[in-house]
Amino acid sequence: MTVDQWFCRASDVEAPARLFCFPFAGGNAAAFLPWQRLLGPDVELWVAQLPGRGARLLEEPLDDLDELVARLADAVAERADRPFALFGHSLGALVAFEVARALRRNRRPVPGSLWVAGAEGPQTRSIEQPLHDLPDAELVEALRDYGGTPPELLDDPEMMELLLPGLRADLALDERYTYRAEAPLDLPVHLLLGDRDPHVEPARTAGWARETSGPLHRQVFPGEHFFLFPHQVTITALLAKVLAADPLAAR
Repeated sequence: MTVDQWFCRASDVEAPARLFCFPFAGGNAAAFLPWQRLLGPDVELWVAQLPGRGARLLEEPLDDLDELVARLADAVAERADRPFALFGHSLGALVAFEVARALRRNRRPVPGSLWVAGAEGPQTRSIEQPLHDLPDAELVEALRDYGGTPPELLDDPEMMELLLPGLRADLALDERYTYRAEAPLDLPVHLLLGDRDPHVEPARTAGWARETSGPLHRQVFPGEHFFLFPHQVTITALLAKVLAADPLAAR
C-alpha cells in the first residue's frame, strides 16, 4: 500500500486509468482499498485519506469544505497525467463533485466521468436532521440507524472518543454545504442508488441532471444507504468496464 498526505492506494503497479475515490462521512481508505483487486490491472485505485481518520486519525479534522476541496483537487491534479474518474459515496459524492468543479475552475485536467452513490443532487439535497452537534450518546445512536459503522465500534467508548471528532467534521461539511451556481460539467455522471435508502429521496436525486451537459446514467441496486458494499463486485465491474472501454473520456 502506498500512502501520502491525501490519498493512498493498494498497489504500486501503474495502470492506464485512475479512479479517485472519496468515502462517506467518517469513512476511511480501508473501506475501499479492497476494490483494487476487483477493478483489475487496468485501473489504479486512489482513495482519499482525510485528517482525523485512518492513518491520519490523530490529526486535526477539517470542517471547511472549500479548504478540503482545494487540497484534494491539488492532489488529484498531481496525478492527472493519465485518464481518470472520480467516485464518491454519500458525503464523498458531494466532495467528488466539488473537486471536479475546482479542477475545471483552475484549468487543470478534468475527470472523464463522475460517479456519485447514495446522494441527492447538490442543488436539490435536503438535510433531515443536523447531526454534527448532537451530544455523543445521541450521535452514536444516529450512527446505528445509518448502519455504516460496525456495532463493535459503536459499543466501544474509547474508540468512539477517537473517531467522533473526524465524523463530526465530516457531518459539518455535509450539513453546512451551500450550493454555488456554475455551468454544468461537460462529462457524464453515473448515479448509483439503493432502492430502500431511507436517507435519500429519489425525487431529489434527479438534481444530478442539472450538473452535467452530458448524460446522466442512473442505476438502482437492492439495499439501503450502504448498498454499495454488498454490490461491490457488480459496481467495480461496471467501473472497470466503462474506464477500459474509453478511458480517455470514460463515457
